[in-house]
Amino acid sequence: MQIEAIERQTTADLVVERIAGVIKERSLAAGERLPGEHELVEQLKVSRPVLREALARLQSMGLVDIQRGRGTFVGNATSLANCVRLLRSAVTISPQELLSYAQLRSAVEVQAARQAAELASDDDIAELAALLKRLDDPDLPYPAALEIDFRFHRKLLDMAGNPLMKNLMEVIYEFVLTQMVRTTPSQRQNTSVRKLHKAIFNAVRKRDPDAAATAMHHHMQAVLDRLKNDANNQEGSVTEELAK
Repeated sequence: MQIEAIERQTTADLVVERIAGVIKERSLAAGERLPGEHELVEQLKVSRPVLREALARLQSMGLVDIQRGRGTFVGNATSLANCVRLLRSAVTISPQELLSYAQLRSAVEVQAARQAAELASDDDIAELAALLKRLDDPDLPYPAALEIDFRFHRKLLDMAGNPLMKNLMEVIYEFVLTQMVRTTPSQRQNTSVRKLHKAIFNAVRKRDPDAAATAMHHHMQAVLDRLKNDANNQEGSVTEELAK
């Protein structure tokens, strides 16, 4: 008998769900101001560090826009796959579910990398190089690193010139972002991730489709391996609980 695992959630996870739920349920418009930090701490009964962690996650998901000195606002409703992101909070997605979507993403991105290498213009190469240069900053805030990481992958999809592949990735964007959150370490610890990105870039820069596809395959395999490990750990936890 298979029993679905109970998701373990931190207080920050719950705050993310609560704020995301309010935005969806009240159909808040893009640009609408949310309560200030002090007010949110009082309303949610959480500490400032927990609230700030939750807001950083929400910003990386595109649900809120934090403007220094001005406040926090609802994210742009027309931004990438925002309608999908509002349907459910990324923190509720199980490792096994993420693994299934990562396998789909891998197939799309490997082919996209191949086509990007075939079609790359000098301007495309320059834009990819600029994104990687920003990712090389070890002090880059985590939400910003996730955003740039995704922009790198989306740029490759743009370069591939296949609107169906691009639309498919937008539909599963929520899952792609959650994969990044679960598998991408902090900037100071993600040397291996930066090397994988650079291998993809170098192959595309050389207009070598086979090398680009291989480099992307290696990158996606690293993602799949981490997600498989998460799924196995969760299964082990459930088995231990049932054995008690």
